[in-house]
Amino acid sequence: MNSVPNPIPVEQWTALGVSRESLARLDKLVSITLAWQSRINLISPSTIPEIWKRHILDSAQLLPLLPKNSVKIADLGSGGGFPGLVLAAICDAQIHLFEATQKKVAFLQEALRHMGVVGKVHRTRLVQNIAPPDMPEVQAVTARAFAPLDELLGYASPFMTRGATGLFHKGQDVDTELTMAAKGWTLQYQKHSSLTDSHAVILEVKEIAHVIP
Repeated sequence: MNSVPNPIPVEQWTALGVSRESLARLDKLVSITLAWQSRINLISPSTIPEIWKRHILDSAQLLPLLPKNSVKIADLGSGGGFPGLVLAAICDAQIHLFEATQKKVAFLQEALRHMGVVGKVHRTRLVQNIAPPDMPEVQAVTARAFAPLDELLGYASPFMTRGATGLFHKGQDVDTELTMAAKGWTLQYQKHSSLTDSHAVILEVKEIAHVIP
């Protein structure tokens, strides 16, 4: 299998600001993801038939939430490339993908080439509260299924303390994660209902700071 038809109505993509050219790049992303899936587990096999909703649309819903005039975006723990590769396909900002696993780094690099988009893959293991090597100055930082919020804020803090907005996919335990995070961080946040999962949210986070004991 190297393709799954896009079942999402064009009107829904248009409402998100996704162009026809971007949809063509996303189709290439689906194709290369499925081609590599037999070699490396990029997505859960059970989600393959719903890849357009569960992974592509789920990632694309970040587009309207990105800060205006975003020039660079950091995607932490990129893994199979969601949401980072999707954003690379649909927005003008340069995407910086941070991933530690070499096989997934190779996939991310090949996917960028296959889609014909510009981005940079950083092979590095992120450390909480420490800036990664060659850290770019970004306007947004994203993460999906990477770490609990209290840990995630530590990884994102080198970017966010310089003004970046955090856009994080979170599930039904988001309130528990927010309670835990509040023990170590002060933060301003807003929860946006997910377009793909009634139990999930996109957590928009701004102005984080460590709580001093």
